[in-house]
Amino acid sequence: MSAIRNFGLKIPFSMFLLLAFFSCHKKQEKVSVPKNPNEITFISVSNIGGILGNYRIIKISKDSISLEQGVTAKKTHKYWSSSISKEKWKQLVSAIDVKTLNAIKSSPSAQSVDGVDETFQIRTPKRSHVYVNSYQDTIHYGQLQTLKNRIEETLPKEYQQTYAK
Repeated sequence: MSAIRNFGLKIPFSMFLLLAFFSCHKKQEKVSVPKNPNEITFISVSNIGGILGNYRIIKISKDSISLEQGVTAKKTHKYWSSSISKEKWKQLVSAIDVKTLNAIKSSPSAQSVDGVDETFQIRTPKRSHVYVNSYQDTIHYGQLQTLKNRIEETLPKEYQQTYAK
């Protein structure tokens, strides 16, 4: 009986608590903003698709690298991550000329015909560049191939794949 009597007070009290919660100001965290708007802040390379559902995803930031790979049909999954040095990061991003990224062309997805899609994502503070199967753009793909080769050299031997240089 007491729950019914207090029910009329519960709604206004709940609204008051919600208003108080949303009106509280959180201290804003300082986010480091790169001085150069063309500075690369993140790189991702993935190969996803195939009949068995293969996937390989490499993510790299200024201080770390991670790799996930597996086969969905076989329910296999491996994960590896490590920190990287500033020198290694500089070596990786030196393969990319941010000013020419807009010239690289993507191609249609190959997953619909049981193919594998190769996807690059390169982020700067200004923009996120995403390329799918850009290896078909033989004129502008060279810098992405160089980046891919350098990334492979960074990975432990058991996760490396061989690509044509």
